[in-house]
Amino acid sequence: MLVWSIASQKGGVGKTTTVASLAGWFQKENLRVLMIDTDPHASLTSYLGFDYNSVANSLYDLYTAKELTKEGVEQCITHTNFPNLDIIASSMTLATIDRKLSGRVGVGRILTKALALIDDEYDIALIDCPPVLGALMVNALVASTSVLVPTQTEFLSLKGLEGMVRTFNIMKKADGQCNINFTVVPTMFDKRTKASRTSLEFLKAHYRDNLWDGQIPVDTLFRESSQRGMPITMLDEKCRGAVAYRKLLTDQLVKELSVNPERISPNAAALVSLESEKKKKKDSELEIVADDMGSMLG
Repeated sequence: MLVWSIASQKGGVGKTTTVASLAGWFQKENLRVLMIDTDPHASLTSYLGFDYNSVANSLYDLYTAKELTKEGVEQCITHTNFPNLDIIASSMTLATIDRKLSGRVGVGRILTKALALIDDEYDIALIDCPPVLGALMVNALVASTSVLVPTQTEFLSLKGLEGMVRTFNIMKKADGQCNINFTVVPTMFDKRTKASRTSLEFLKAHYRDNLWDGQIPVDTLFRESSQRGMPITMLDEKCRGAVAYRKLLTDQLVKELSVNPERISPNAAALVSLESEKKKKKDSELEIVADDMGSMLG
């Protein structure tokens, strides 16, 4: 099972939207998706139409369990109204988890151990992280095969990105085996504004090795999809926001295939193969058109 954390130390950059949109695409491709809401504000939980006060078991119950068992982890999973799309919901009590876990050995690997118990039940887990560095974020980052860092294309978000990269470096210094594989995802991009264009150029100049080559555009359907409690892919899969997240998904899967091939399920690998064949066919068609045009102009 792949595990992607969506993390930033700045709020309002599109973390929850990214989780929901990627989950929607995975679900549409018949892959089994587990979303995990680790933010005490419970934005993702609310996005999917759940009231965290009415959810039987939440992530808090998983973290405070005396012993981790497969059955215990499964009891914390809530099924959504959409097939193959489940969530471990958040709870306001998660805000107390740092104090609750204080002094426990190995508190940073609780989520890693929990996901290992259900590894064969999902193709991917998508984790919505809180904007604050603490036990919740550390657990998510350690458990991840990849970390996506949504970064709004404006000045203050660039500062948040600097904080995230600093966190990655601190974690690696604390544990030499903790090498975070991260991708910067430009969000809320509006090519009409100078601020967006300038911010994107800054990202290209300073984070080129980790920068996704696409951008998530401004799209009013993101707001509508959250109001209706469904991923944007289920509202309009052809809108520009959904199309951008489709590209992010396939690009990230290709990256995972080279970095963590043993973690990719057969279904996810098949999706990568299908997308590769589509690209080859498209490239071949473009070559034919170019040859024909060359003959006409020659």
